Amino acid sequence: MTHLTPIASSASASAADAIPAAELIAAVDLGSNSFHLVIARIVDGALQLLHREKQKVQLADGLDDQQMLSDEAMARGLNVLAQFADTLKGVPPSAVRVIATYTLRRAKNANSFLHKAKTVFPFPIEVISGQEEARFIYQGVAHFEHYADQRLVMDIGGGSTEFAIGIDFQPLKLASRNMGCVSYAKQFFARGKISDKRFERAVLQAEQELENIVNAYRSTGWQQAVGTSGTIKTIKDIVTGFGWHPHCIELEHLLKIKELVLTVDSCELLDLPGLTDDRKLLLAPGLAILIAAFQMLGIEQMVYVDAALREGVLYEMSDRLQHQDIKSHTIQSLVKRYAVDVAQARRVQTTALEIFSQVQERWQLHDNWQQLLSFASAVFEIGLQINSSSVQRHSAYILYNANLPGFNQEQQQLLGCLVRFHRRKIKPEDFPDFYLYTAQDLCYALVIFRLAILLNQKRRDDMLPQLQLTASDHALQLQLPEHWTEQQTVLVADLITEQQFLKRIDFTLECPGVPKDVIED
Repeated sequence: MTHLTPIASSASASAADAIPAAELIAAVDLGSNSFHLVIARIVDGALQLLHREKQKVQLADGLDDQQMLSDEAMARGLNVLAQFADTLKGVPPSAVRVIATYTLRRAKNANSFLHKAKTVFPFPIEVISGQEEARFIYQGVAHFEHYADQRLVMDIGGGSTEFAIGIDFQPLKLASRNMGCVSYAKQFFARGKISDKRFERAVLQAEQELENIVNAYRSTGWQQAVGTSGTIKTIKDIVTGFGWHPHCIELEHLLKIKELVLTVDSCELLDLPGLTDDRKLLLAPGLAILIAAFQMLGIEQMVYVDAALREGVLYEMSDRLQHQDIKSHTIQSLVKRYAVDVAQARRVQTTALEIFSQVQERWQLHDNWQQLLSFASAVFEIGLQINSSSVQRHSAYILYNANLPGFNQEQQQLLGCLVRFHRRKIKPEDFPDFYLYTAQDLCYALVIFRLAILLNQKRRDDMLPQLQLTASDHALQLQLPEHWTEQQTVLVADLITEQQFLKRIDFTLECPGVPKDVIED
């Protein structure tokens, strides 16, 4: 198991420059308040942190009431990404993972920012769900500091707050609430104004956000509460600065800080030990959220740990290099939970990968599609647990809405899309708007997947002859032995129907010996 070995956070970029690029891995966290960059290397099974950068962006401050991200906020983010791109020069793209959280989850025009980012930042940006964010945060803490018993991890971000309960490296509960220090500053402490009424409204709103996880979290329980990231670090520094406790934050400390905060009417007037100028506007909203969490969840003490999402991403990248794959574990869990016919899933996977191997070069498909097709083959029938009628809809619904550890939002949507349209009519107008994947590649993958399923309708291992395929732009020729097709009247009829279905994505399926236009859709 990989552990984080921290070094001084002041390590310069030259420390990373001295290491061969092939040995480096990097994680970028596009948070709602700050963007973070961490560069590390694996040494004897441990992650050694070499370089950190943090830039305040306050992306969440640019979200309006219609959840549109302002041009100014985009410009701030793009400027920092350009700086990070310079730092990451020479690091292979496969060794860099970039994660975007709350603000880009919420922004309706997030794709506009993501496409602009391509012009200054050569690495793909993954927008992840709140639960996936909580999972990364938990893993970052778990690998930074070992703790034998069950613990609660809390991270107050700019736009959302994540909670996790787990033991060792296994999370048991994951949650993300729409409350953050930047969004609450804008909503309750506009222009830095402070009042008792504003503060109580913020606490009440946070308590309402926590209502539906309180029972589950209290009943699960924990022996240690851990806080991460800037807001909780600031509050810990204030507690330490006053000499109230050298390590822990307690509710009485939070209430004392609240009293001091309410002695002024503007955030700019706050003068507390451990409070830096850049955190003054965020103290009151962050404090309100933390008080609500302590009161609602019954937290007695909390310690601060200097590890969070980006360290969790590094841990997962290092495990991927050591051949441990979270996505595969997630898919296998679905297969088991929904009692999938594993033999049929393997047939479809084998056929899909055979087709892929013959068309990949001509269609210029990335190797990643192999794994996605394998995953889709494993889970396309999970909806049978609901109803065999419209199984594609039921399976897709589960995939679109399930918590899938290891998958970012686009990967989850892509998996759901492949499964949703694996049979019957294709509706390209219902395809999600992807940033990481092109519409053409999606269509090609869909053709491969649909054909693999169609060719295995009889659910028999001895069914198929050797496949011969010839790919061209928007077309595929499938050559089947004439003596074999003469015995497959149902399959021939299905192929004729499939030719019509594929016209909806401007694709031509050619099957010599099979008429192309017998049945009109």
